[in-house]
Amino acid sequence: MMSDPRGLDPTWPDPARRYNDLLGGKDNFAADRASSAEIAKHFPAIRVAARENRSFLLRAVRYLAADKGIRQFLDIGAGMPMSPGVHEIAQRVDPTARVLYVDHSELVAAHIRALAVSTEEGRSAFLHGDLRQPQHILTSPQLADALDMSQPVALILAAILHFCTDEDDPYSAVRTLIEALPPGSYVICSHATFDPVDERIRGRLTKLVDSAKHGPFQARTRDEIAKFLDGLDLEPPGLVSTIAWHPELDPAADGHEHEAISYAAVGRVP
Repeated sequence: MMSDPRGLDPTWPDPARRYNDLLGGKDNFAADRASSAEIAKHFPAIRVAARENRSFLLRAVRYLAADKGIRQFLDIGAGMPMSPGVHEIAQRVDPTARVLYVDHSELVAAHIRALAVSTEEGRSAFLHGDLRQPQHILTSPQLADALDMSQPVALILAAILHFCTDEDDPYSAVRTLIEALPPGSYVICSHATFDPVDERIRGRLTKLVDSAKHGPFQARTRDEIAKFLDGLDLEPPGLVSTIAWHPELDPAADGHEHEAISYAAVGRVP
């Protein structure tokens, strides 16, 4: 969840804090709640979309830890911590699992450092970094200390890429990150889309985005999102709505595609 690049500004809605509000959290400000409320006026299912995105993330982490033996996770755009977090899910499967959370918000950093408590056998660490500067992440001492990049890693890009406009060149950033992963690694990705909604709702959401009142945002089509996953072997069922990615796993999906308005996938690095 990309945060406000201007830093801690309580008068400006921040995507990470707004997401926290949409999920029922308390780590947000009045501006974030006002932003959530205005978005909900145009798209009443926004809280469903947030919930289903988080549910997908937790299912995907558990799937990779339990079924694929992944023990290392790199969560970029981690956002405000909420329980259970990525490290908790992974370490319930294997207490030795290691997680590096990355975000460019100092407020997120403070919360993760205080709340993301690892098992004694594992690791939970934080790096102040930005998806749009992948080399900074890949060459950081925090990454080298927390993860063994010679062994498989799950790269998490959950609900972050739609906060990068094409001007940010997110395709290049994602390609750089994936190329740094060893074979047998995985990518967990979810991304907002307007594909499932009718033309009337799409128009309202587009006007909301164009207003720039809620920060940078770019919904993408299925084909545009699929480009982020080029070269990966997608786990079944492929690139689908967040509610359609193994909905039978815990936490079970509970919604409709036109409410979730996000695609999701898990891909393996060959």
